[in-house]
Amino acid sequence: MEKVVLGLSGGVDSAVAASLLKEQGYDVYGLFLEMGLGGEQEAQKVADSVGIPLYIAHKKDELEKHVCSYFANEYKNARTPNPCVMCNPTVKFKTMADYADKIGAKYLATGHYARIRRDSQGRALLVQSKSAKDQTYMLNRLPREILERCIFPLGEAADKEEVRALAKQREIPSADKKDSMDVCFIPDGDWCGWLKLYGVDLPEGNFVDENGNILGRHKGIHQYTVGQRKGLGVSAKGRLFVHELRPETNEVVLSLNDVFKKEIMVRNINYCAPEYMENGAFNCQVRVRYSKRAENATVYPQGKDAKVVFENEVRAPAAGQSAVFYDKDIVIGGGFIE
Repeated sequence: MEKVVLGLSGGVDSAVAASLLKEQGYDVYGLFLEMGLGGEQEAQKVADSVGIPLYIAHKKDELEKHVCSYFANEYKNARTPNPCVMCNPTVKFKTMADYADKIGAKYLATGHYARIRRDSQGRALLVQSKSAKDQTYMLNRLPREILERCIFPLGEAADKEEVRALAKQREIPSADKKDSMDVCFIPDGDWCGWLKLYGVDLPEGNFVDENGNILGRHKGIHQYTVGQRKGLGVSAKGRLFVHELRPETNEVVLSLNDVFKKEIMVRNINYCAPEYMENGAFNCQVRVRYSKRAENATVYPQGKDAKVVFENEVRAPAAGQSAVFYDKDIVIGGGFIE
C-alpha cells in the first residue's frame, strides 16, 4: 500500500480528497499547516471521521518569510500580489514533501481542482481540471519534481456541488462548510487594515490624468490596481479607469480609456513543462489573472524571463499578477507580470 501525504485543511475539498484516496487503496497521512490562524480542531475532526492520522506542522515563520512579507512588499511597490501562487511552492508543497520524505511516502495530494497526466516519455504534466473551479493558475510555480509526486483526487469532479454531495454521502463533517474566499492570513478580508498593522500605511496622494493634471486625492496607491473602475470617487464626463500606478511620485493615473496591452514582460518564470521552450519561441494560450479566460499569444523566452505578444490586446494585465502559459489544458509554466 503506497503512502501519500495529504494537505488537510478541514475544508470539504481536502476532506473528500482524503476519503477518495483511502477508497483507492492509499495509506493516507493528513498534514495540517499550523500558521497561527486556527483550524486544527476542524482538521482533526475530519481526519477522525475519515480514519487517517493527522500531523500538525508549525509553519507560521515560513508563512511570514515567504508569503506575508512578499504580500506587503508588492503592495508597497504598487504591484498586485498572488499570495497562493507564492505559498504553494515555498510553504505548502515544500512542507508536504519534507514530511513525505520523513515517513517514506511516495506521493503528495491536496484538494486542489487540477489533474496530473503523463506525456509519451512518462513525464508529469499539470493539467486543468474538468471543473470550472480549475486551480492550475495557482499551481503554476510547482517544479516538475514536485508534480511527479502529486495526486489531485478532485481533478475529475464536475463542480463543487458534486464534491459536497460526495462529502454528504460519506458523512464528512465539513460537507456544508462555506468556501474560504479571502487570503488565509487575512480571514476578515480587510487587507488594507492588515497592511496598516504590518507597517504598510501608504499616504494619500493625487489622482492625475495622463497629462499630469490633478483630478482629486487617492487613499494610498496600495488600494488601487490597473484597470480598476469602481470606488474611485472622482467625477468625470465618462467612466474613469486606473491607467497606471506611480509609486515614485505617489500618483494614480486615471483615464477615460480602458487599459489594453498587446505585449507584456514576464519575469522569473517557472516552467512546469520546460520542453516547450527548448526550441525558443512557442505559441500558447496565456491567462493574466485567475479566471477562465485565456488569450492566444507567442512567448519569446529570454533566460528566466519572457516577452509575451498577444494575438489580440488583453485588458489590464497588472504588475505582480501571474501570467500562466497553457497548451490547451496543459500548464507550460508561468511568471510575474512586469
